[in-house]
Amino acid sequence: MPLDLVAELTATRILAVIRGTDTDAAIAAGTALLDEGVRIVEVALTTPGAARAVEALRAAAPAGSLVGAGTVLTTADVADVAAAGAQFVVTPAVVESIAEAARRGLPVAAGALTPTEAYTAMRLGASAVKLFPASVGGPAYLKAVRDPFPDIPFVAVGGVGLADVPGYLRAGAIAVGVGGPLVGDAASGGDLTALRERARTYLAALAEPVPA
Repeated sequence: MPLDLVAELTATRILAVIRGTDTDAAIAAGTALLDEGVRIVEVALTTPGAARAVEALRAAAPAGSLVGAGTVLTTADVADVAAAGAQFVVTPAVVESIAEAARRGLPVAAGALTPTEAYTAMRLGASAVKLFPASVGGPAYLKAVRDPFPDIPFVAVGGVGLADVPGYLRAGAIAVGVGGPLVGDAASGGDLTALRERARTYLAALAEPVPA
C-alpha cells in the first residue's frame, strides 16, 4: 500500500528536520527523536553521510515511523536516497527531484514560497507543499496563500519556534517542520538530553487541541 504522506503528517503534525555536521551525531539525534515519539524525521542531504544516516535510522525506527531525506535537489539525489531507504523526500524549492521522486512513487513535500511555486510543485507531482521559509510571512501569509488553494496540503517550515506552532495550525497548515528550534546543535554533537526535553515539549504542545 503506497505511503500516504499527507495523512501521516496530518496525524502527527510535526516533521523533525535533522541538519548537522557529523554523520554519527545526526544518527544519534534522529534516534533520540524517534525514541521520544517523534514519528516523522527528515535528514538533510547537506549533512555529511546523510544517506548512511537515513539507512541507519530506517533500521532503528520504531514501527509506524517514517524516515526521509531533505534538500533533495536532483534526479541523482533521488536515486541515492531511494537506495538508502528514504520513505519520502523534501525539497527546498521547485526543482527537478520532484518529478523524479513522484515517478518512483516516493512522496514529496516540495518547497515553495509563492502561489505560483506552490501550484507548480503540485503539478509536478508533489504530495504536499513545504511553505519555506514560512517565517518570512508567518501564519497570515500562509492563510493568504491557502485561500485560493484550499486543497493543497501545506507544511510550514523555516523558523517555526514552539510558540509559533498554534498560529500555523490555525492558519491551515497540516503540520510544521522544525529544524533548529527542535534539534539545536544535537546533529553536530550537541546535547542529546536537551534535545529529548525539547522533543517532549513539542509533542506535548501538539497533543493539545488547536486554539480557535
